[in-house]
Amino acid sequence: MRKIVHRHLGKVVAGAAIAVAGTAVMVGITLPGSAGADEPGRGSAGAAPGQAGSGQEQGQGQSAVRPGVVERAPAQGDKGTGRDPLTDDETARVERIAVNRQLFGSSENVEGGRGPQRIGVDLAEPEENELDDPGAPRRADVTFYDYRNDTLVTRTVNLDTGKVERTDTQHGVQPPLGRDEMTEAAELLIADPLGAGLRADYKDATGKELTSPDQLTLNSMVYRAAPGAQPGLLAKCGEHRCVRLFPKVRNGSWIDSRDLVIDLSARKVGKLG
Repeated sequence: MRKIVHRHLGKVVAGAAIAVAGTAVMVGITLPGSAGADEPGRGSAGAAPGQAGSGQEQGQGQSAVRPGVVERAPAQGDKGTGRDPLTDDETARVERIAVNRQLFGSSENVEGGRGPQRIGVDLAEPEENELDDPGAPRRADVTFYDYRNDTLVTRTVNLDTGKVERTDTQHGVQPPLGRDEMTEAAELLIADPLGAGLRADYKDATGKELTSPDQLTLNSMVYRAAPGAQPGLLAKCGEHRCVRLFPKVRNGSWIDSRDLVIDLSARKVGKLG
């Protein structure tokens, strides 16, 4: 009985060895390269793409792998349907509709110029009585920040009628900053005496003078003052639009400026204690 068992196990082991060997052969044939393919003296396996090997190797070798092709995105229409994301045309159109002459003349952007600061444009949620209506109108919420009076303005535009259906204004609401706001914050910091450390760190890292936000990669966080915890200059942060910057040398290291706060509303820089 034991001889039969040993004989059976021997067949199993032999079969497994044959299977492993067969797998190795298959891998050697089907993989698009092998270790040492670039080493000299390896025949056609080490040949550069496009070089011919021996006739036998050509018959057994793989066909050349075609380079990947990135397909062009399908053309975007002028209008979306249903809950589709806003198209570029729709976004541009609702921005023009939302900023009428009155709003443009009475508001101020982050640079102190006329017109509110654009924050974002999003597809608006449908009304409660339209949730199951496939023909419900598409609306967009266009959000601006008015630096003249520190107000967040949201205007809801009906894309079907082209009219502003409602306007909502809020004080003390601080959404994440946009790219233009971060750039302006960096401009103020670079030019301020408190930005001396930032400028010095940049010069140590690159050997060049820091003169423009374009030399940095910027990330940011809205800053709100805790009552009694900040110096007077930063006490209004939260009511004012304030930011802490996290600058990085382009293709280089981070620069620590966490203790500095830029008040974009007052256009001043303060330092946390």
